Amino acid sequence: MTASTHLDALTAFFDRYGAALTSGDLPAIADCYALPGLVVADTYSFSFTSPTAVALSFVGAAPDYRERELIAAHAQIEDMQQVSALLTEVAVRWEFLDSQGRAVPGERYRYLLRATADGPAICTVIRTA
Repeated sequence: MTASTHLDALTAFFDRYGAALTSGDLPAIADCYALPGLVVADTYSFSFTSPTAVALSFVGAAPDYRERELIAAHAQIEDMQQVSALLTEVAVRWEFLDSQGRAVPGERYRYLLRATADGPAICTVIRTA
C-alpha cells in the first residue's frame, strides 16, 4: 500500500467516525474501535472491553454536539507514523461545522489504529494539547 493510498483509507475512516460522532450513531462509533481499546487523558484513563462499553461512553456526546449545533466533523490529519506492519499512529485536529455553516475548532488527538480486514480500528485515543 502506498502512502497516499494509506492516507486515503485513514481519511475515509475518520470521515465515517466523525459522521457517527455528530449523528450520535452509537453502534457505528463502536464499530470504529478495536477491543480492548484505551482512552488516555491527563487526569484519567479507561478501557473498552465490549462494543456496548464503547457505545455507553459516547452516550453524552451526541446531546453535547446537538446543544452546540455541530452538524459535521472533519478530521485534519496532521501527522501519520507507521509503527508496525499493522499499527499506525495518527495525529488529528478535529474541526466541526455548526448549523450556520461556521467552522468550529475542536480538539487534537493521537490515535493508534490497527489495520484489520474491515479497515482501520482505534486501539488507543490520547487527547493532546
